[in-house]
Amino acid sequence: MRIYLETLGCRLNYAEMAALGRQLAGAGHELAASAAEADMCVLNSCTVTAEAARQSRQLARRLARANPAGRLIVTGCYATLEGEAVAQLPNVALVVGNARKDGLLALVQELGDRQNAKCKSQIAVPNTQYATRNTQHAPRTRAFVKVQDGCRNRCTFCIVTVARGDERSRPIAEIVAEVNALHAEGYQEAVLTGVHLGGYGSDLGSTPAALVAALLTETTIPRLRLSSLEPFDLAPDFFDLWGTSAGRLMPHLHLPAQAGSDAVLRRMARRNRVADFEALVAAARAAIPGLTITTDLIAGFPGETEDDFAQTVAFARRIGFAHLHVFPYSPREGTAATRFAGQVSEAERKRRAHVLGDLDAELGAIVRASFVGQTRPVLWENKEASPVAPFCPPILGENNAPQNWGDEGGVWTGLTDNYLRVLTAAPAGMDLHNRITPARLLRVEGDALWSIIDE
Repeated sequence: MRIYLETLGCRLNYAEMAALGRQLAGAGHELAASAAEADMCVLNSCTVTAEAARQSRQLARRLARANPAGRLIVTGCYATLEGEAVAQLPNVALVVGNARKDGLLALVQELGDRQNAKCKSQIAVPNTQYATRNTQHAPRTRAFVKVQDGCRNRCTFCIVTVARGDERSRPIAEIVAEVNALHAEGYQEAVLTGVHLGGYGSDLGSTPAALVAALLTETTIPRLRLSSLEPFDLAPDFFDLWGTSAGRLMPHLHLPAQAGSDAVLRRMARRNRVADFEALVAAARAAIPGLTITTDLIAGFPGETEDDFAQTVAFARRIGFAHLHVFPYSPREGTAATRFAGQVSEAERKRRAHVLGDLDAELGAIVRASFVGQTRPVLWENKEASPVAPFCPPILGENNAPQNWGDEGGVWTGLTDNYLRVLTAAPAGMDLHNRITPARLLRVEGDALWSIIDE
C-alpha cells in the first residue's frame, strides 16, 4: 500500500509517526509523498488547546478533499477524547485512541486487507505542541525518539494527562537499540521525547539520568538532545551528565515554567515555585557552558491578575529565555481550571499572549546576539533558494577572497548544539546536508544567525 502520514502537535506525536513510518517501510509499504497519491492516510491529532482540536478537524477534512477515494485513520489525543465526533469526519475509516496506538501497524494492514469495507463504526477508544508536518519526508538529520508516555502530574489546565493516561516507560535496552539503528540509518541527532520525560523510569525503577548515561555509553550517535523537562523533576546533580558527555549531550534545555507568579503556579497545581525555577536555572548554567533555555508560558490563566502577569514578564526577563512558547489559556472540558473563578476574557488572554510574543522576540534577539563571535557546532539540515545580495554575506575562500556563488549556490540552515537557528552561504557544489561542522557566528539576522563554516 501507499500510505501518507501526517502529524499535528507535539514532538511526541512526531516521534510516534516517524516510528510508524519506519515500521511501514520495513513491512514493505510505500510512504506516499502526498495524500493525493496515497491509498490510505494516517493522521496523528492534537487537542492540547481548543485551537489544536479545531486544526485537527480541519486537517482531517483537508486530507479527505485531497483524496476523496482514500481511507483515513485518525489517532492521537483528539481522536482519544472525541472519538465519536472524529468518526463522523469525511473518509474516516478507523479512529484509534492512544491506548491502541502502539498497534497501528497491524491496524493499518488489517484495514488495507479490507479494501472495500465500510468501517466508520469501528472506533478504538481507550480506557480513559501547532505546525503540521509530513513526517516521512523530513530531512534525515534529527530523529525524535519516544521514551515514555503518560503523566502522573495533574496540572489543572492540562487535558493531555487525560488523553495519554498513566506513565509508561520503554526499557533502556530498547531505546538504546533504536538510537543505534537510527544512527546506522544516517541520523546525526536523537531527541528524547515523552509526555513527561522527567518521569521516565518511574514505573521501571529507573531515572532519566540512568537512561542518558546508558545512551552516552552504549551508542555513538554524535548528538543527544532532551526535549521538554519539568523543572520540578530535576536535581542539580542531573547536570553533571553534560560534563561527562564529551560534547554529545546538547547544551539546551526546554523547561516549561507556565507562569512567573507563585499565586498562579499554585492554581495550576505546579510542583515548583519561581525561586525553585531560578535556582535550578542557575545550577544548570553553572554546570553547562553555552546553555540556552526555552520555556512554555500560559497567558491569562484563570485568576491571573495584572500584577501576576507583570511578575511573569519580569521573571522571563530575569531568566533570559532564548525562546518563549506562548499559549493563551484555552479552557478544556475535563480540566479543573474550567471551573475556577476569575476567568480572564478571551480578548485579554490574547492581549497578554501578544505582549509575551513581543517579549519572546526581544529576549531571543538578546540571546542570539550574545553568541556572535563564537564558533559552535552546527548540524546542517536544508538548502534554501539561491541568495540575493545584499541579504547574504559573501563566501570567503582562501586568503579571505570572495568566491562566486555559481548557479547552484544557496543558503543552508541548521541548528547549533544549543538550539540556535543558523544560516550560511554555500558555494556551488557544496553539500552540507546532515554534516556537523564548526560555524563562526557573524551576526544576528532576524530569528537566526549568519555564520561562516570554520573548518
